[in-house]
Amino acid sequence: MVERSTGGKGGAKSPPKKPATKPGKKAYGKKKPAATARKKSATPKKIIVQNKNVSRRKSIAKVSATRAPRTGLSKWLYRATLSVIWLFILLVPVVIYYAHDLPDISKIQAASGRSTVMVMDRDGGLLATYGDVYGDWLDYEDIPGDLIKAVIATEDRRFFEHGGIDLRGLARAMVRNITSGRLVQGGSTISQQLAKNLFLSADKTLKRKIQELLLSNWLEINLSKKEILTYYFNRVYFGAGAFGIDAAARTIFGHSARQLTLSEAAIMAGMLKGPALYSPLRDVERSFRRMEEVLANMVDAGFIDPVTAEIAGRSNVTIVEKRSGGDERYFTDWTVEQAAALLGPVTDPIIIYTTLMPDIQQRANKGLQQVMDREGGKYQAGQAALVSLDMDGAVRAMVGGKDYATSQFNRATQARRQPGSAFKLFIYLAALEAGLTPDDVMRDSPVILNGWQPKNYSGKYRGDVTLREAFANSLNTVAVKLAERVNRGSVIAMARRLGLTTPIVEEPSMSLGTSEVSLLELTAAYGVVANGGYRVKPYGIVEIQNSAGEILYRHMPGLREKILSDDVVTVMDSMLRSVVAWGSARQAQMPFPVAGKTGTTQNYKDALFMGYGLNMVNGVWVGNDDASPMKRVTGGGMPARIWRNFMYRVHLGRDDATLSTPNINLRDKPARP
Repeated sequence: MVERSTGGKGGAKSPPKKPATKPGKKAYGKKKPAATARKKSATPKKIIVQNKNVSRRKSIAKVSATRAPRTGLSKWLYRATLSVIWLFILLVPVVIYYAHDLPDISKIQAASGRSTVMVMDRDGGLLATYGDVYGDWLDYEDIPGDLIKAVIATEDRRFFEHGGIDLRGLARAMVRNITSGRLVQGGSTISQQLAKNLFLSADKTLKRKIQELLLSNWLEINLSKKEILTYYFNRVYFGAGAFGIDAAARTIFGHSARQLTLSEAAIMAGMLKGPALYSPLRDVERSFRRMEEVLANMVDAGFIDPVTAEIAGRSNVTIVEKRSGGDERYFTDWTVEQAAALLGPVTDPIIIYTTLMPDIQQRANKGLQQVMDREGGKYQAGQAALVSLDMDGAVRAMVGGKDYATSQFNRATQARRQPGSAFKLFIYLAALEAGLTPDDVMRDSPVILNGWQPKNYSGKYRGDVTLREAFANSLNTVAVKLAERVNRGSVIAMARRLGLTTPIVEEPSMSLGTSEVSLLELTAAYGVVANGGYRVKPYGIVEIQNSAGEILYRHMPGLREKILSDDVVTVMDSMLRSVVAWGSARQAQMPFPVAGKTGTTQNYKDALFMGYGLNMVNGVWVGNDDASPMKRVTGGGMPARIWRNFMYRVHLGRDDATLSTPNINLRDKPARP
């Protein structure tokens, strides 16, 4: 069979068709015109020989005749589709593999909180926060609208449109980063950031990224957009340990996030790109430049007009002064350690209510700092510590050093230093219990024990003296002889009874305080005499609660334990008053009854004054951390003046009390024997 197609140039007429020839008959006429017509045909003829494969070839011919050749775009789409399909096929096993290791995302409430320890003073005021800092949880309605707009305009402009993964935003970020030649824009959505913050580590691995995408999708499916924003704003990290907008606002601006201005909201939104880089606590200028970028983003997104942005950019913003830790941190560090000892490792958020009185703490710190600033350099005394106890052992103030920011070592609790003559309290108490009296006489003269020869501070000897005189003037030879007389073991037992736990070496020199003690324990020991002979155990924690308000621990005073008789306490109290009235601690005199004892170690490495009055007992230590000698500093010098300066401020009820010695009525002094 022959197929013929004819045609010519557009507009040309086709030759008239001849009647079809009946089958089986020849056509008559001239053959030449027919041949001419075939030659003029524009389309080559196709001849298909019919055989057993004719049907298959027909199909091929039809397809070949109807399929148009692919253009460049269609080829690209075809290949892209195939690539996506193959990528999907390859990624499915990977996704399934990493999905089985996802965290328990149903516990989103638990994931939104982390371990925090808050330490409160006696009046319920916040002293310090350890671990992550959290403010109030804000519902969506309480989150400032300006902050929401600032964050969406800067971090995720299509937040209300995408389903957790913004492919358009990711592509835009890639283009900007490529054209800029550096990383200027991230592609993570708010949902992805929330998933990472709540459930994942900061590791930059394929596993974490895939899990981040899966979790963000889970969040979008199970939470509304408002709920996602609520979790995000309450748990996003702003640096300085602050999690959530309220904690950040209080840390940076000193007020709740509810009160954020547009300028402050722009600053906080700008910090999300890099809290350490854009925090105004670290670099104010850089933070404000970033704020201007955020305001420009808000204008570009249509959230505010240019005039509003300009006004906000010029507005004054108050930044909280950066603090590395106040003097109360010595105390709060100690209480956190005590809490761990009481509860074991702290893994859940807790609140510790303490005994510290802020006003007393402030006066203690200022009283110590004033003397150290004025005399420390002159006498080569680099450090000092002070601890103040109530009569039952409650710590009301604690200064562990000159500057917490410089050194966090607590010299009131952690240091072990020689007490010097302050140890003589235990010798004389043992002597009084053994039946001796203040009027008994002993000879102040040279003594040698096992080749060791103690000397008095003055280098002189007074001959026969009463025990009261020997104690008031801190005569070393008499103390050594008295300890030998009553037995060193009795002296050590007395020290243990009054609360000393540090090792005491039983040797002749122990009488002069050569065994190291903690200032806190030594102060508590003097408190036994101050409160009538009852045991004093220092404590700083009143109560510990968890975040639900459940009480985990409460200090129970219990029964008061009498460990010294009234007779012994009365006599010892009068002897301690003599030390201040006319003995070695005259510089600690006050316009009210006080008592105490000085302590000075060999080569002036340590100087102490332990004293009580106004229903409080205070211990002061002065020295150098490297145990280098001071310039003739004794317990009756700088330590006594620090003690007096502190007590004077407490007595007047003012923090700005001067160091001038108050007028003292002579009748307040115990009579000298």
